[in-house]
Amino acid sequence: MSRLYDTVEPSVIDEEMLQKAVEEQGPKDEAGKIAKKEGINFADVLSLRLDFKNILKIDNLWEFTSLTKLQLDNNIIEKIEGFDVLVNLIWLDLSFNNIEVIEGLSSLTKLEDLTLYNNRISKIENLDSLTQLHVFSIGNNEIKDIKDILYLRKFPKLKTLNISNNPVCKEENFKQYVAAFLPNLDFLDYRLLDEQTKAAAYEKHQTQVEEQIDKDNKARLAAEEQDKREKEIQLHKEAYVEYLNTDKLYRDMYADDPEGVKLNYMPGVDEMLVVFKERIQSVCQQLFDFGLQEYEKRKAEVDMFWECVNEAKDENKEMGMKAIENFMAEKKQVFIELQHMTDVKMVESKVQEYNNLVTGLWDKLMGLELQLVDQLEEVIKDFERNMQDLVSVFLENVQAYLTQAREHENAHNEKMLECASSTLEKAAKNELDEDMPDDLKMLLVDKDTVQNAVTTSHDVHLLKIDNKEDDIVTRINNWLKGMMDTIHQEEEIQRNRTRVTEINHLIDHLREEIDSLDIVQGNF
Repeated sequence: MSRLYDTVEPSVIDEEMLQKAVEEQGPKDEAGKIAKKEGINFADVLSLRLDFKNILKIDNLWEFTSLTKLQLDNNIIEKIEGFDVLVNLIWLDLSFNNIEVIEGLSSLTKLEDLTLYNNRISKIENLDSLTQLHVFSIGNNEIKDIKDILYLRKFPKLKTLNISNNPVCKEENFKQYVAAFLPNLDFLDYRLLDEQTKAAAYEKHQTQVEEQIDKDNKARLAAEEQDKREKEIQLHKEAYVEYLNTDKLYRDMYADDPEGVKLNYMPGVDEMLVVFKERIQSVCQQLFDFGLQEYEKRKAEVDMFWECVNEAKDENKEMGMKAIENFMAEKKQVFIELQHMTDVKMVESKVQEYNNLVTGLWDKLMGLELQLVDQLEEVIKDFERNMQDLVSVFLENVQAYLTQAREHENAHNEKMLECASSTLEKAAKNELDEDMPDDLKMLLVDKDTVQNAVTTSHDVHLLKIDNKEDDIVTRINNWLKGMMDTIHQEEEIQRNRTRVTEINHLIDHLREEIDSLDIVQGNF
């Protein structure tokens, strides 16, 4: 079922192994020599074979971001890992290894063909994100539970399945069961499933299949509802108003308020709590609605900013490409003329003309870059000022709404003090119900004790409101600072450095071209 360790020491994927594999599988002849000399960028590699390498651990593949096909079969791999950046992978072969658990594949959302043949896998799981899966080979493993077949119903595009030589295959009418519950399959264990076979399988298992369809539909609806709730919560978090459309703030006030919970059993407090809760929830709901409105304004501002940035960059790029295109046309003509020149002075003059054209191109491209730098600087400055204004308006209103919440808490506290005093008087006269909780009776021993309890409860409530305000203020300020820092770094500093480097590399290449041209040589 799996490969044993060879006499050769187990290996890990390292730079040397990767470089050698890429060179062996890369272009041959003259193209291969050039590629080897200049070096092959791992990010450009589309296909990679690392089979029969005695690999124990998958690692160091992070540079292969364009990879679409990866062959890791016939190694001694024990754990599926290291694939997080291989998001473009379409074909993956992990057959003939020592893998026990299917895991570490969640980022491979484009994967269409997955081979796990001949491993030690006992359960089909953790493939939910592989929605494009067409071919799945899990044969010669340790799959025992027929319910694993039902898991594969998650993949409507699955057309080919190899599950042969697993313990589950010994189940009675197993292949018919597979055909019935996976009706989209065309091939099972390398054999065609014709329509007649599928119809017969469905007829035999019709009741079970229909029950499963009903379960699948209910599960799908539940998942959709859960996804909807999660997206709503995420939206509310991005607006900094999550759970303010519920009674959470009110509940939080009493979650860490044991004294308040005891005092709530005083006569007449029930009616007071109803009013207090309604007022707190009303403030929270108003803040929630306002927060969502302000979020839409901020989002629109951010979207408009990126639209302006991308428009400026696209326009600038277009002008740069036009300049390069014009230069290339002139360069072609110059090179043609140079090829036919025999007079050294004329060659020198033409070479100087070419170098002047290169210098002119550099001036043009650098001028466009400076122009873009100025444009982006102005756009970013305006955007930052607008965002600061929007955030300031939002926070002013947050503070205003939560000030209302504090006022409601203060009013409630006054009523609680009055109620505590009245209850204390009744306790002194033995006019209270005998079934009053013992915790409350312990607070009604004297005026200071009960008033201290009310004050402690009040302080807890105010602290919860303060914490909510601090949380919103801190998070939105951190968001704005983080966003602006990233924009300044990536759109002003890094982008400019990258573009200047690209221009200089282009110019160097163009100058080298004239130096390597086979022409009559002079003193130039």
